[in-house]
Amino acid sequence: MKFYKYHGLGNDYIVLDPCEIGHNLNSSKIITICHRNLGIGSDGILYGPFNIENNSFSLRIFNPDGSEAEKSGNGLRIFSRYLWDKGVVSDLPFSILTLGGETKAQVFDNGAIVSVELGNLSFYSKDIPMIGENREVINEVMEINGEKLRYCAANIGNPHCVIFDREISEKEAKILGPLIEKSHLFPNKINVQFIKILDKNNIQIEIWERGAGYTLSSGTSSAASAGIAFKLGLCSSNITVHMQGGTIEVSIKDGFHVSIKGSVTKIAEGFICKEIFI
Repeated sequence: MKFYKYHGLGNDYIVLDPCEIGHNLNSSKIITICHRNLGIGSDGILYGPFNIENNSFSLRIFNPDGSEAEKSGNGLRIFSRYLWDKGVVSDLPFSILTLGGETKAQVFDNGAIVSVELGNLSFYSKDIPMIGENREVINEVMEINGEKLRYCAANIGNPHCVIFDREISEKEAKILGPLIEKSHLFPNKINVQFIKILDKNNIQIEIWERGAGYTLSSGTSSAASAGIAFKLGLCSSNITVHMQGGTIEVSIKDGFHVSIKGSVTKIAEGFICKEIFI
């Protein structure tokens, strides 16, 4: 089974081309491939491209627990770099279709930098989704582990919950992240970010990803966190998001249309042996 591995700021994905792998992909195989000890190890799998037409490509995104994700900002940037490496796209913009909608992507600096237009943020509970009447989920309070947490929520093709007023750390993300992810408030579970406002153009976040766990960086988490900071008037429309894995530039335009831009690094390519699935 042919594979390609990349990381976007420490958020690593394996690309599997359905025309090359010679296997049917199922949740059991996805879990094995993504396992850090029993497989190649990754934060997910990018399965594509499908339906190549008019400079547009379809992509499926899988979490390491075998579930399918609607969208991944770093995953889209990595997949864009993969298409560029294969000579399928040039340095002109192109489209990628996922479960979370269509995005525009563009590759710069011989593949080193990739930007993706993620689409429009929605802060409405019906889009996230959340329980209760439809409203913008801004500065609400939940109780987790005996603590009251102030949060906002948004959807950028996948759902996010941004937690305020905490001393952010990896430890905090690993303790509270999984509890918030599976809270009854979010029937489809949710990605979680813990945010610190540094100044008008910079924020810092720690990330717990739905279906993946603690993550060094995330494109959609960056977009959601920056978009919420902008909506609250805490930051400008151009924000650098600082994460354990590095930084992503976020640009917010009219209608909360969000774009991200950052580096992508190729790690390896090779073959996965059949015996790991036995």
